[in-house]
Amino acid sequence: MSPKSHLRLGVNIDHVATIRNARGGEHPDPVRAAKLAAAAGADGITAHLREDRRHIRDGDIARLKGETGLPLNLEMAATPEMLEIALRHSPHACCIVPERREEVTTEGGLDASGLHNHLAPVVARLSDKGIRVSLFINAETRQLEAARSLGAHIVELHTGAYCEAAIGRESAKRDAELARLAEAARNGAALGLEVHAGHGLTFDTVAPVAAMPELAELNIGHFLIGEAIFTGLDASIKRMRAAMDEARHGADSGEAKGRA
Repeated sequence: MSPKSHLRLGVNIDHVATIRNARGGEHPDPVRAAKLAAAAGADGITAHLREDRRHIRDGDIARLKGETGLPLNLEMAATPEMLEIALRHSPHACCIVPERREEVTTEGGLDASGLHNHLAPVVARLSDKGIRVSLFINAETRQLEAARSLGAHIVELHTGAYCEAAIGRESAKRDAELARLAEAARNGAALGLEVHAGHGLTFDTVAPVAAMPELAELNIGHFLIGEAIFTGLDASIKRMRAAMDEARHGADSGEAKGRA
């Protein structure tokens, strides 16, 4: 497999912090989880600093950036508070996500088109600081075009609807959502955007997404942390890494045969 075809794995360690915060104190340490993820083959670490600090805390950010040896992708809402924190810490990348205090997890993509004027100065200030800016969006053409217009470097496609359909054995909806994701990946790459994907991916759902050649990175968290309860974090990440590599290698081999 050529270096160009390598699909990066970003491991989200938020829910290690969720367990820590359930009782307070410092255990389990999300930074320790990030170091284990690095040793197991992760290419980056993702963490979402929410307004209510339900998992990652402010003090975690500097440690994640300074102690793991991996690029830090900071998920954040487009608020003045989060912008100030991002500018202060200068993570490798910032992924702007929608956020509602009452939601359990991120419920959908950012409306980059409708929020263009609100997002524009945030994207500009992050970019001026040398931070790569990603927008977490649904697989829609207008959102891709808005991301390019805003000057974002990256889009992350929301894979939640596909995963829910797959888990619910809704084959027609699953196939339709996969087709939407594949088209968005192609269109995003054609627009000059780096395309990532994530949300809800599991061992059983990752392969069709990982096989999309335009994707550069998958960000996966909750499932890996949950699976780690049974198998350990190292084994959980290594199995996901292997599933991604197998899917990507198969896709590369298929393309090569098609060109022969």
